[in-house]
Amino acid sequence: MPETDLIHNETAGIERLLEIMRRLRDPKGGCPWDIEQDFASIAPYTIEEAYEVADAIERDAWDELKGELGDLLFQSVFHAQMAAEAGHFTFQDVVTTMSNKMVSRHPHVFGDENRDKSADQQSADWEAIKAAERAGKAQQGTLDGVAVGLPALLRAYKLQKRAARVGFDWPSAANVIAKIAEESAELVEARDSLSQAEVEEEFGDLMFVMANLGRHLGVEPEAALRAANAKFIRRFEGVEAKLAARGKRPEDSDLAEMDALWDEVKAESRAAKSAHGS
Repeated sequence: MPETDLIHNETAGIERLLEIMRRLRDPKGGCPWDIEQDFASIAPYTIEEAYEVADAIERDAWDELKGELGDLLFQSVFHAQMAAEAGHFTFQDVVTTMSNKMVSRHPHVFGDENRDKSADQQSADWEAIKAAERAGKAQQGTLDGVAVGLPALLRAYKLQKRAARVGFDWPSAANVIAKIAEESAELVEARDSLSQAEVEEEFGDLMFVMANLGRHLGVEPEAALRAANAKFIRRFEGVEAKLAARGKRPEDSDLAEMDALWDEVKAESRAAKSAHGS
């Protein structure tokens, strides 16, 4: 099929997208912006698109999710095209690598292992297989392979999870809560007597322990914080709506009024949730 026909063929699937990407990066007839990009310049967009996928899921925005997944797929295609140009690997290599990984990590589905196992046992088996893969890559350290580019809160969670696998962990959530109290006290002291850099260090320690508490409670901290952000937005928008009904904007109000309206919004939200649950 001629290139122009492929690009305009809406039934051509992934081959059409790969050809579009190739044309965008074509030094002679491509898009100047796309041609100028490299792995480092595109990486922030890749992270952003992944978060937009998560955002659409959290909002049950299924029509949007289709487009966001497409945007994320395009990021993979973009990186693969640049890799092919540099002679590193192709998009097909990416697909083959992923397929091989899924087959090797699911011997109970694609091999001869017993499928009769719990989700927890499967998770343990998955981690054992990943550990063997890391050993094959000469990643001998317990914390090797936890991506540096992850959001800091998510990376803290993964680092602690990895350390816990070799026994470096508090026995229970109660021990973590005691550590949080200790770190909180140190932060108060740091605020009054230490430099800004030392205050930042103590604050980081407190956040790191909070991530560990989430792990002990079965809560993924990055997801929990995203949900808290979304809840804050909903409630503050509720405050703005109530102020607007009074002919005001937030800058025309004061803390006492906005705090009272916040309590109203929170009570209404809980009442609506209770009614929905019943």
